[in-house]
Amino acid sequence: MAVATTARPVVRQPARFAIRRRGANKEQASALWTVVAWGVGLLAFFPVLYMFLTAFKTETAAVSLPPRLIFQPTLEQFRTVLSGDFLPFFRNSAIASLVSTALVMLLAVPAAYALALRPPKKWKDILFFFISTRFMPAAGVIVPLYIIFREAGLLGTMRGLIILYTAMNLPIAIWMLRSFFEEVPKDVLDAAEVDGANVMRLMTEILLPMIAPGIAATIFISIIFAWNEFFFAVSLAAAGTATVPIFMVKFVTSEGLFWAKLAASSTLAVLPIVLLGWVAQRQLVRGLSMGAVK
Repeated sequence: MAVATTARPVVRQPARFAIRRRGANKEQASALWTVVAWGVGLLAFFPVLYMFLTAFKTETAAVSLPPRLIFQPTLEQFRTVLSGDFLPFFRNSAIASLVSTALVMLLAVPAAYALALRPPKKWKDILFFFISTRFMPAAGVIVPLYIIFREAGLLGTMRGLIILYTAMNLPIAIWMLRSFFEEVPKDVLDAAEVDGANVMRLMTEILLPMIAPGIAATIFISIIFAWNEFFFAVSLAAAGTATVPIFMVKFVTSEGLFWAKLAASSTLAVLPIVLLGWVAQRQLVRGLSMGAVK
């Protein structure tokens, strides 16, 4: 015997409700990721904020437990740091970082151009050789570097630091600039060659303006690496050529850590880099994101 079945009508939800639901889900996901991004950003920024606040405390308040978030600010630590030898150390860091970065760009731009647009045979081996110079830890090369600097008369000199920082940052700059040169459309280069542009005109009037954000990013990274370098400076520099990272070591003594003075000197040390990044932030974002979106 056949069993009669009653088919239930299928109620289809209008398409506009489904679209609204998907839109609401996207908005919730976007809000969630925004909260997560702010949380990660604040977590990463907290050590910098704590250092900045500690610089305005007295030594007693700086070492108090639990840490004081409400305190009477003072400029005593900044006056102590600036009245000492901070400015000569700051000058040495500025000279070593800026001059070495200028030499890095002078050498890296033509090298990156050749590897990106006029690649020789075994160009991959050349690139690997450049980056392989960064593989060995600093402690593994300090003894031969010390001997070379001593025999060449570069030990304890500003010239030695400049040469060292140039060699240290050159491989990274070549790799970065090569990737920026590769993003230049080939049609632009072909049109310039058809118009009779030589290499110098092609470089100065077409290529460099097009990759200006990438050049800014490379300069900024080279300055940061040279500015923050400590191990080679403390091993190869003399009293008259020591840099800011070495100056901050004087607040780590056998009597203990002078946290407030160390925080004040650290704040003064990072301030130029922060200001430079803030002024050039648009160029840096464009340079570091070149090639990310086709």
